[in-house]
Amino acid sequence: MTRAEVTRAQVTRPQVTRAHAITTVGLVHIYRSEGHDVAALSGVDLSVRAGEVVGLLGPSGSGKSTLLALLGGLFRPSAGKIFVGDRELSALTAAELDDFQARDTSLMLQGARRNFVPYLTVRENVEFAQAQARRLGAQVDPVERTLGLVGASDFADARLGRLSQGQAQMAALAVAMAPSPGVLLADEPTSALDRRAREVIIEALLRINAEQGTTVVVVTHDPEVAARLPRTVTIRDGRIGGEGRSGQEYAVVTADGFVPLPVHLREELPPGTLLRIERVEDGYLLAPEVLGHEVLGHEVSGREVSGREVSGREAPGHEAPGHESDGATGA
Repeated sequence: MTRAEVTRAQVTRPQVTRAHAITTVGLVHIYRSEGHDVAALSGVDLSVRAGEVVGLLGPSGSGKSTLLALLGGLFRPSAGKIFVGDRELSALTAAELDDFQARDTSLMLQGARRNFVPYLTVRENVEFAQAQARRLGAQVDPVERTLGLVGASDFADARLGRLSQGQAQMAALAVAMAPSPGVLLADEPTSALDRRAREVIIEALLRINAEQGTTVVVVTHDPEVAARLPRTVTIRDGRIGGEGRSGQEYAVVTADGFVPLPVHLREELPPGTLLRIERVEDGYLLAPEVLGHEVLGHEVSGREVSGREVSGREAPGHEAPGHESDGATGA
């Protein structure tokens, strides 16, 4: 093999990534605001398989970015536990947490320019990010491989001020992937981008997962972005509000028996509605009690609200995108 062939092989051969599973148990985060305690997260139970791509979908203020920051070890939860691989984050010492953040996980902050040293080129930023991981003994991919993986090779020697918004996001993604992490956490990576640039970023995220095996968690408020991801978890009011898998929407039963309802059902079942739960052959039937033209004092537009069958069959292994859920009923 010639020197050129050896170099080409080093550039194209991916570093084997140690993808990590993520599990949260009863996760609560409370912060002070204007003299009051505010619950950003209220008992979040989340499970992400190693090597999975998951979107966290929700409106601003729903708690999704707080959840991402907790997964990245930026601060500790008020209650509950976070497991990334075999590590329980709250149990880590400061030195162990530094090691975890430098080698095992990367957090891509919202706003591309927050991820850079502004006076360095894209290539120099990637090299700088790799240096800390190398000091801790991590094996990282060659810089050219990382730049090519996210599509940033053509502007690798440009500084931040010369990049378009789309290019800046791609460069931020290259910096996040510099240490070849097992987990990539991306906070609103497509915000403020046009449709074409947004698609480029989504394709890069999916390519990182496919070629590196990296576990990828993406926060977004955009249902169209979520629709491009194989699994979506909706976050509303600090709780998991539902999931989408393979084009199908699902409610998620929480540890305390809380069952969020999809938005369209919430519109048909106003607060206070009595639901009769009946066992059927392959699942359960939720049937609202209808009294004349009212459901517990709420008018139902002159029509009866039909019973909704909830299948007991297991959900497919991949998740469908972009379906938000809201409201809840105890079960």
